[in-house]
Amino acid sequence: MATTTARPAGLESVDPPGDLTPQDGASLLRFMLLQRTLEERALSLYRQGKVPGSFYDGRGEEAVGVGAAFAMAPEDRLCILHRDLGAHLVRGVTPDRILAQYMGREGGVTRGRDGNIHFGDHTTGCVGMVSMLPDMMLVAAGMAMAFKLRREARVAITWFGDGSTSRGDFHEAMNWAGVQKLPVIFILQNNQYAYSTPTGLQFAVDPVERAAAYGFPGVRVDGNDAEAMFAATLAARERALAGEGPTLIEAETMRMHGHAAHDDMRYVPAELVERWAGRDPIELQERRVRELGIDTEALRAEVVALVDEATQTALAMPMPDPATALDDVFAESELHLSDGAAPWSGYADGSRGTTRPAPARDWRAA
Repeated sequence: MATTTARPAGLESVDPPGDLTPQDGASLLRFMLLQRTLEERALSLYRQGKVPGSFYDGRGEEAVGVGAAFAMAPEDRLCILHRDLGAHLVRGVTPDRILAQYMGREGGVTRGRDGNIHFGDHTTGCVGMVSMLPDMMLVAAGMAMAFKLRREARVAITWFGDGSTSRGDFHEAMNWAGVQKLPVIFILQNNQYAYSTPTGLQFAVDPVERAAAYGFPGVRVDGNDAEAMFAATLAARERALAGEGPTLIEAETMRMHGHAAHDDMRYVPAELVERWAGRDPIELQERRVRELGIDTEALRAEVVALVDEATQTALAMPMPDPATALDDVFAESELHLSDGAAPWSGYADGSRGTTRPAPARDWRAA
């Protein structure tokens, strides 16, 4: 099965998909702006000593999480990683809860019970991540297996970095998903470096080529184009719902900050950073929607005001009571993942997303 390419050579943007309205394009821009503004604010709070531990952001990669999450229906399930904050926003997590999460406050998503990047809101259909990447590929594959067994028309999706493709988890998840034709989407976030190791020293063959060995397509997409990410993910979702199995999407992008706040990126050539800075995903989408008549300056002002308000709300939240440290260590009742927000206009009337049973198939069939 040949690898397909969703964008021309040289990282040019693809034409905007016809499924997106001008307001959809503005929503994509808004979520990316919100992610970047939130992360800039959180980094400031980190430097003030208000965010414990280290701090990881996704500057320059906002289109990957936002564009892919925007294509998912309310009943789909997401395993979101630490550079994909925008996916949480798309699903409906509010900025104040995210800032509270970073600061370990009671009002955060995990109520101060986990590291600042380890969170998933079960009320939005999202599973909390772990740091041993790409373990969440296995979780997503497991959820997709459950969907297949129950004959439910829903899809699982997860993100992971290029460095994690060198671990066994990647191959195990890819193999099982391919054998079982699971309804799962794997987003490979190729941001050029696994910490300080460039891709040229990580693998001899681009991981997107490996999908063919497991019996399903690999698609290479401009990861700095939110609308291209949306289009590729939507196509993969529809393919999964048709019983055709998984898709590996390689989103080619660049990590514009260091691995974490403690990393100054001195190992990255300055000319590489400069070249990718000229392809900023937010600026690309801003130019696109401005040509459609959207007031982008008003949108930016709205986002800043929202983050300002969220910051004050989060700072006013108390720290968790130490007496409750043992609460919720064990599940005392059955916990379900609820549906999340799906702001794409294509889901507005419910015709493109539903948990109706899929056509009956023998789950043991290849």
